[in-house]
Amino acid sequence: MVTTREIDEVTSPVDNEGYEPTQLKKYADKKPVTHAIGQTKVIAVLNQKGGVGKSTTSINLAAALGAMNKQVLLVDLDPQGNSSSGLGIDKGLVESCIYNVLLDDVPLQDVIIPDVCEGLDVAPATINLAGAEVELVSEMARENRLKDAVGQMRGKYDYIFIDCPPSLGLLTVNALVAADKLLIPIQCEFYALEGVTKLLDSMKRVKTRLNPSLEISGVLLTMYDNRTTLSKQVVDEVKSYFGRTVFNTLIPRTVKLSEAPSYGMPITEYDPRGKGAISYIELAKEVISRG
Repeated sequence: MVTTREIDEVTSPVDNEGYEPTQLKKYADKKPVTHAIGQTKVIAVLNQKGGVGKSTTSINLAAALGAMNKQVLLVDLDPQGNSSSGLGIDKGLVESCIYNVLLDDVPLQDVIIPDVCEGLDVAPATINLAGAEVELVSEMARENRLKDAVGQMRGKYDYIFIDCPPSLGLLTVNALVAADKLLIPIQCEFYALEGVTKLLDSMKRVKTRLNPSLEISGVLLTMYDNRTTLSKQVVDEVKSYFGRTVFNTLIPRTVKLSEAPSYGMPITEYDPRGKGAISYIELAKEVISRG
């Protein structure tokens, strides 16, 4: 499916039926920044469990901050590339992705697709990234590859988000080393805290040996349904475990949030007045207030 955004960004006429995208915009085509960039905050969005709303949060929180006149870069570090496709990027048109940054020393700037939506740029992932876990094993300074690449972009963005894979392998370790803070989405379902201990242990090891400044930005409760007792019990359980680290904002389970990625749009564009968009805007305000 060709999204409206792809047609608007780069198109060439092919026949009377419409247009077909031929290439993606480059970082050099980025719109001028209209405000002074402060200290860049690098936040890894991570949970080793799949299906907890990690990519949904990466996309929609980044887009909400972009809509608030922040400059945001979203780095898609998941081989599934859900953050890339969820923002309307045709991965078949991607010439270089985050894989090439990690393994071929391509500058991060060279793979960035600018202005995917207001204030938001994306460093995409393709299926090539699936081999990176194995290939990184033999590389020198393997844990620092992403940190070095992201470091080149500090001062050019207010926020850099890293959408991590649902595992605790070398890609995730790279994200933990590169990040200043960690945002942990937790689904309001049975076994919500399952595996969180392993995740926190991994974070502590990285903090001790590789990234002493790493902290938890916040824990985010996703797929909340206020009609069920279970959701309310999970909220209480997570707050009991993590305390004040938990964001006040709860991300609701809505059909629109599930639909938006298939249209290549963040929820703030797909359903701007809906509960999902409002919740991510509130979350963005919390992220800003936490510094």
